[in-house]
Amino acid sequence: MLRSLPDTGIQVVSTATDGGDIELSLQRVSLTEPRDHEVTIRVGAAPINPSDLGPMLGPGDVLRMRVAGNGENTVVSLPVPESAQSALSPRLGKAVGTGHEGSGIVVATGRDPDAKALMGKIVAATGAGMYAEFRNVRAADCLVLPDGTDPVQCASCFVNPLTVLGMIETAHREGHTAIVNTAAASQLGQMFNRVCLMDGISLINVIRRPEQEALLRDMGATHICDTSSPDFEASLADAVVETGATIGFDATGGGPLAGQLLKAMESAARRSISEVRKYGSNVYKQVYLYGGLDPSPTIFRKADFGSSWAIGEWRLTPYLQNIGTDVADELRGRVAAEITTTFKTAYAREIPLAGLLDPDAIRAFSRRSTSAKYLVRPDLQG
Repeated sequence: MLRSLPDTGIQVVSTATDGGDIELSLQRVSLTEPRDHEVTIRVGAAPINPSDLGPMLGPGDVLRMRVAGNGENTVVSLPVPESAQSALSPRLGKAVGTGHEGSGIVVATGRDPDAKALMGKIVAATGAGMYAEFRNVRAADCLVLPDGTDPVQCASCFVNPLTVLGMIETAHREGHTAIVNTAAASQLGQMFNRVCLMDGISLINVIRRPEQEALLRDMGATHICDTSSPDFEASLADAVVETGATIGFDATGGGPLAGQLLKAMESAARRSISEVRKYGSNVYKQVYLYGGLDPSPTIFRKADFGSSWAIGEWRLTPYLQNIGTDVADELRGRVAAEITTTFKTAYAREIPLAGLLDPDAIRAFSRRSTSAKYLVRPDLQG
């Protein structure tokens, strides 16, 4: 029941317009009763993840954004290059909710027992449209946290933690014993390192700048390779020899890095081969692309990889759909138990809903910088 709640709430929406823009705006909507299997959450916190930027900003040009109106009527317009406008045709004129995950308190429920059991609970939830004051979500998409948990602490329970645990589970299931991860100084990368240290898994951390090494060393990382170093490929191959890594997860998605990971694995494998082989080693090597930090084409030379290798895409949603309820519940349970330790997330800045329409904030979080993770707090005043 919603009798104790306001009649309306505010959410941040993204709309592709006929004029060739992506528009960000605040939308006041009527609150609706949750369906039988749903709950209504008063959102306390929602992170801005790299995966949120596509639905929110699309291919809009941040450098040429325009701002009109003020207060609740503010509209930010980002022009879309003509070459990218056709891809937006399915969402023309549609106000799309933004934000994939968040946390808060359940303030209303549907009639199903599983939904009613969540009344008054602090939960993290996944679902589109979490940059909002209130959000109806399926009870099945909620993760219950201990009473008294601060919503800020549990705002990032899904995307990064489950990606880390999912990729590690994938590596184990496919028979790999050591892993390479790129963009290792990111919040996700730091979680990856903490889990591997706790679980005794050998991990090679690939970073992009020299100053990121100290951060990971302080966290106990052993193997760190810097892509900006002249001897990056050689040091990566040495680390692969030492660890035996035969699987990599690449957050950049574009450029030469995925190929460099496979090449290093093949180089390491060839060191143990005494005879000459025309097609290289037959050691199986796998790299999964799971991010898009580099939007350029993925570049590789297959002759560098030996005779047994693969490059594929790894995405959280299809992974969770395929692993079954028992494994998914096990992963979610670990996240809930370790959300203030292993899976803790640091934020550079907390902003209100209206802060998502601040040009300076948009420029900052769209850079996807390791040190610029933002948290949306609907309870803050804009």
